[in-house]
Amino acid sequence: MQPRNMSMSGVVDLAAVKAAGEAKQKAEQARRQQAARGDQGAAPSQLVIDVTEATFEREVLQRSAEVPVVIDFWAEWCEPCKQLGPLLERLTESYAGRILLAKIDVDANQLLFQQFGVQGIPAVFAVIGGQMMPLFQGAAPEAQVREVFDQLIAVAEQRFGITGIPVEGAAPAAAEEPPMDPALAAGHEALDRGDLGGAIQAYKNVLSGDPGNIEAKLALAQAELLQRVEGADPQAVRKAAADNPTDVDAQIAAADLDLVGGHVEDAFGRLVDTVKRTAGEDRERARIHLLELFEVVGAEDPRVTSARTALARVLF
Repeated sequence: MQPRNMSMSGVVDLAAVKAAGEAKQKAEQARRQQAARGDQGAAPSQLVIDVTEATFEREVLQRSAEVPVVIDFWAEWCEPCKQLGPLLERLTESYAGRILLAKIDVDANQLLFQQFGVQGIPAVFAVIGGQMMPLFQGAAPEAQVREVFDQLIAVAEQRFGITGIPVEGAAPAAAEEPPMDPALAAGHEALDRGDLGGAIQAYKNVLSGDPGNIEAKLALAQAELLQRVEGADPQAVRKAAADNPTDVDAQIAAADLDLVGGHVEDAFGRLVDTVKRTAGEDRERARIHLLELFEVVGAEDPRVTSARTALARVLF
């Protein structure tokens, strides 16, 4: 998805934290203005669409810049698909434009089936702003699906500024823009001043009252990362890591530098290797720090998914 987001695809830029919050507000404002103008919007039936290889780019990739697109891989002969499909359709319509459901018949679209690496059906994925993420496989109860959808919508809004599309008959939202949480705004202002300590405290203040605030969690993780590498001598850090492959502190310091420099896979790979080489408390410290770096990048990032798999292989 390439509206700007809060995950790191290059050098860590904490201005992206502020930009993500602003993007969310701007996207929501545009949605409200569209509703206030009386724009027709999509009919509820248009929230569930059949997608083929020929229409995938237009109906999924392009539209994922304005609404999270959930993909349901199914087949006529698949009995669990017949249970899950109607549930996904009903829930999609109930979310009134916050998500779009794209149904893909795997028998007729083998290339998409292979490109997504689907192991079995039904399989449910999502695309937000062009970025793919797996959601779940197999039939699931309504409560679980709702929880997944709620998390997907939160990620789309908090990290990508994507708030969905207007729907015919849906009540328009209030015209006034809600104010930003003052503590969150204080954190962003501290970032603008280069006051990492002040930003960290402000984000902790947000999370003390709202532990599930995604924007504050990611902002805090990134600010703490930059505080750890502040003043470090990159050459000395990297030499220490190269000379002492089993020194957990040296590897953690080098991984932090890797991440700040945009070398995400290198940072993850370094700590996976450290977990593999070490044991006991050292191994646990390396594992926990790796999980913390996952939070910096964002759980939906495919590099995090790959690194989680690599970590599991080493641990088990």
